[in-house]
Amino acid sequence: MNLSIFLKTIPVLMGYIPLGAAYGILFATTLEYEWYYGVLIAIFVYAGAGQFLLVSLLATKAGYLEIAFYTFLLNFRHIFYGISLLQDVKNFSFWKKHIIIFCLTDETYAIIKNSDFSPEERERSFFWVAILDYLYWILGSTIGIFIGKSMDFGWEGVEFSLSALFVVLTLSLLLKTSNKLPFYVASIVGCAGIFLLPNQHILLYSIFITIIILLSIEYFRKNAK
Repeated sequence: MNLSIFLKTIPVLMGYIPLGAAYGILFATTLEYEWYYGVLIAIFVYAGAGQFLLVSLLATKAGYLEIAFYTFLLNFRHIFYGISLLQDVKNFSFWKKHIIIFCLTDETYAIIKNSDFSPEERERSFFWVAILDYLYWILGSTIGIFIGKSMDFGWEGVEFSLSALFVVLTLSLLLKTSNKLPFYVASIVGCAGIFLLPNQHILLYSIFITIIILLSIEYFRKNAK
């Protein structure tokens, strides 16, 4: 790992520490579990918003199937992230490829797609970006758990840091890419979805609609030629 890779992950560091702490505080103040269960969730689940959902479901005594179903729906978008990275990681070593897959988050994906790593540096750079972001989340979660266990702390509003972080990364990618059509389509669909789609499924429906529109545009483009 070199300094340039670390510098690319600083925005994620600034977002994951407070957001991870918000998860840790929520875990510590909502559930009557030992502190290390919260840390283990951060290590093995590593799902961002999915961990907030998990705490809520555990608090309501939800069953395993219910937890699995809602987590799958919430993180369904990662299937498309993985598909778009297949060509990039196909020649990576077995263990690095699978670590990158496990550590893939919205923010890690944005950095990977937003950075112009040379072919020689791509495997190492992807790996360290994924690992650093992973460690930031674990650190933030652990800090939050101990804060929540040791003092009264109001965590409301801290979760907005993830949305702000993703907006910054998305705008950075928008400025660097020549193909801006997906951003425009996604923005229009998302804004329309606020008024037309059910709140609990707006993200999932918006993703599906955007993909269908982009595939349709690409289909008509090819046929027009």
